Amino acid sequence: MRSTLGLCVLIVLIGFKNDGKGTNKRAKYKRKVFFFLFPSESSFDNSQKYKKDGYKREMYEIFLYFCTDMKNKWFILLLFIAVSAVAQNPKREFRGAWIQSVNGQFQGMGRDRMQQVLTSQLNDLQKDGINAIFFQVRCEGDALYPSELEPWSRYLTGQQGTPPNPYWDPLEWMVEQCHARNMELHAWINPYRAKTKGTTALANTHEYFRHPNHFFDYDGLMLFDPGYPENRNYICRVACDIVRRYDVDGIHIDDYFYPYPVAGVAIPDDNSYALYGKGMNRADWRRQNVNMFVQQMCREIREVKPWVKFGVSPFGIYRNQKNDPNGSATNGLQNYDDLYADVLTWVENGWVDYNIPQLYWEIGHTAADYETLINWWSAHAGKRPVYIGQDVMRTVKAPDPQNPSSHQMPRKYMLQRSLPGIFGSCQWYAAAVCENPGNYQTMLRQVYHNTPALQPKMPWIDNRAPGKPRKTAIVWTEDGPILFWTAPKAKTVMDEAVQYVVYRFIKGEKINLDDTSHILCITRETNLPLTYQGGRAPYVYIVTALDHVQNESKGAKKKVKL
Repeated sequence: MRSTLGLCVLIVLIGFKNDGKGTNKRAKYKRKVFFFLFPSESSFDNSQKYKKDGYKREMYEIFLYFCTDMKNKWFILLLFIAVSAVAQNPKREFRGAWIQSVNGQFQGMGRDRMQQVLTSQLNDLQKDGINAIFFQVRCEGDALYPSELEPWSRYLTGQQGTPPNPYWDPLEWMVEQCHARNMELHAWINPYRAKTKGTTALANTHEYFRHPNHFFDYDGLMLFDPGYPENRNYICRVACDIVRRYDVDGIHIDDYFYPYPVAGVAIPDDNSYALYGKGMNRADWRRQNVNMFVQQMCREIREVKPWVKFGVSPFGIYRNQKNDPNGSATNGLQNYDDLYADVLTWVENGWVDYNIPQLYWEIGHTAADYETLINWWSAHAGKRPVYIGQDVMRTVKAPDPQNPSSHQMPRKYMLQRSLPGIFGSCQWYAAAVCENPGNYQTMLRQVYHNTPALQPKMPWIDNRAPGKPRKTAIVWTEDGPILFWTAPKAKTVMDEAVQYVVYRFIKGEKINLDDTSHILCITRETNLPLTYQGGRAPYVYIVTALDHVQNESKGAKKKVKL
């Protein structure tokens, strides 16, 4: 990364007064500034192309302004500090997006149209720097993939139990499409919901018809009763079936545990409590049921594929301060007391690999202030990374209280990236990002995600890097030069190279793999076509390997003139 200090020193040095005697000196420093801003560029003459490229265009315009007026060095200094503060995007950051099915957006759409819609979204999200997708594949004890355990989802075909026609497997297709774009794919399941309010008929293969006494109705919903161990075992079996059969990167569960409470409506779990409560306080017993489920899910996923992540996106308030001195200064529904979801226990015991609290409110919300909550979750991040669930539409509709001329995206991202324990965010929801309200998508592309990012490290899963790539070579073909390499040898599946990072530096430039501006691509291929530039541009390419959880190897170097 280009440090702010480095920029400060450089700009002060070259902010000399134009006295008519420094033309050659100014031209010399002009070139230095250009290559400092655009280190991967080989020729000063190529600078014109930046006029067409979003964020780089802004940098280039600042560069031009600097070159025409070097008198006010302090103004230039502050300007560059502001730009560089945005430019220092982290090398490792989770950048996710949810693609939901339960809203009916794909219902009855058909294979070709659904693939067309998803392809468009994924192409957009790839350009937006998104590196992980949560795709909802289980909405109500059903499946958006062929399953021997659960019926086809009505949110795919329009009728539960009816397979798609023409036949296809949306989960398999999404895994392939996301991996082709170097995104992770996490299969998103709702664990306990067995029927939504809009579902009028269940397929005869639904789990309800095998064990109807293991379910209860609540306010128009039907749920797997968390009090029955058989339900816990069954849901874990469904998740592990996905992990076993598909090359998913994670299993993701959302905020639905015990049902969201309705005033005056009691949860009808007397039968399971009578069987298994053993005299416990009922609220503590319910929390224990969910705790045992989360712990078992984590353990069984690890037993199938130890690299597959398991994470949760709970409701945004753990507890209110009025109920617990350690709670947040909020006044809303609570995970612990109302949904019986003891998220902090899951984190402290390592039963989840990441935690994405849904902070869908705006800064200044009277009951659930975003700034209050993000600070609270940062302080209680514990042993697992926190990613922030961002509501796109609410963010752009609300003005920043400190800068009413702007919506809240800049301030939210400043908070997200400045607080300890927070390592990224997830966008609710993917389609909203693609609509670009308030230039939200544009800001992701040109500012916050304008350089690639690896996933945050997860040393409790694996902390050993793979070997570095072997046999790097340049092969000259009729279509131009191609950089080739060979996968490193692996002793175990955890050591396997799954992806590669390709960096490019100008010959003689310091090799700094923490500077994301030098990342050309993250790829699953073992080759990269290069662009020939007449043989006058000397470059150094560095290729590193990534394993299943993106531990990064040492780099393999290759020099070439293009």
